Amino acid sequence: MQWLAKFIYLKLLGWKVVGNTDLSKESIKKAVIIAVPHTSWHDFYIGILLRSVVGLKTNFVGKKELFVFPIGWFFRALGGAPIDRHTKENKVDAIAKLFNEKEEFRMAMAPEGTRKKVNKWRTGFYYIAKKANVPIIMITFDFENKQNKISEPFYPTDDMEADFKFMHNFFKDVKGKIPKYS
Repeated sequence: MQWLAKFIYLKLLGWKVVGNTDLSKESIKKAVIIAVPHTSWHDFYIGILLRSVVGLKTNFVGKKELFVFPIGWFFRALGGAPIDRHTKENKVDAIAKLFNEKEEFRMAMAPEGTRKKVNKWRTGFYYIAKKANVPIIMITFDFENKQNKISEPFYPTDDMEADFKFMHNFFKDVKGKIPKYS
């Protein structure tokens, strides 16, 4: 199926991958992947195609209610992992625990938390990466240039302000599908 994804992504849609294109060949078995900007539902299929094009298995978490028959099998096949949002367990701790339980787990997230314009990212992804002791990999959804730029793995430091400045800089001037939400 990789050839079909490459044909659709590269030829039909005219997208390209730049930056860390050898990501699938690296020894990074666990990471938090952040994709920015998240402005449209189109990001979903571009992301699905991208992971197939670069040969990278990715995961996501969702509320456990989504993982019931019949649609639950589909979400699991896409790399989904259920999380119980109603327990008193801290969500950062619960997701960090998923990283510890699995040999390979690369969780993709949109730090904006919505497809609308935000002035400030949510911080959960950052705390998850720190708690699980895994790097953050940044991926752009640049619809203006039809490209996904992939960063080198970035390990959060103890300076959150500097880390967020570094990450925001990676996404500087990137336009999403709906530019006014970028």
